[in-house]
Amino acid sequence: MGKLPYDRLVDALASEGYLSDPALQQAFRRVRREDFLPPGMEMESAVNAPLPIGDGQTISQPMTVAFMLQLLEVQPGQRVLDVGSGSGWSTALLAHLVGPSGRVYAVERIPDLQRFGQGNVAKYGYANVTMVCGDGTLGLAEHAPFDRIQVAAAAAEVPPALLAQLKVGGRMVIPTRAEDLRLILCTAKDKYATKIYPGFLFVPLIKGK
Repeated sequence: MGKLPYDRLVDALASEGYLSDPALQQAFRRVRREDFLPPGMEMESAVNAPLPIGDGQTISQPMTVAFMLQLLEVQPGQRVLDVGSGSGWSTALLAHLVGPSGRVYAVERIPDLQRFGQGNVAKYGYANVTMVCGDGTLGLAEHAPFDRIQVAAAAAEVPPALLAQLKVGGRMVIPTRAEDLRLILCTAKDKYATKIYPGFLFVPLIKGK
């Protein structure tokens, strides 16, 4: 029996270097994109492009998700903030990567999408995920600091609250409206180093619930 299209997509991403980390490749194989798509769209899970999930939002291109997670270098036991959790796919991938000893906090500002994502993540039974509806630009100060922060919408500027909630030695990956991805490393208290990767287009990060 041949491989399913999604499995062939994961094979292709791995061969192209987007899933060079074995733990990340395992996460992609375990947490399947079709489980995070609206009903009737499951057959499109192997499409290597953003797909609509309602309310003007998308589930990100698999290649982009893989690239972001490789930059993030998530480790077991870490505390991770997922901003703009949408469909919940990245949230579930992060939950797999941090393992039972870690914790993922996911924030989505659109109530219908937050419920959709929460229902999708629940299919996998992860006990290490907290999902809330709120303004992701404010982070979740009550659960900070975070070892890792992932943002899935393009910011006009990097939200100061997210920088403040990043642990020293921590990493944040965030797209901006300059159509790039930024890897921000917290090198010391209130000190940051940034690497810019051009050529990434995301829906805008919006302040307010």
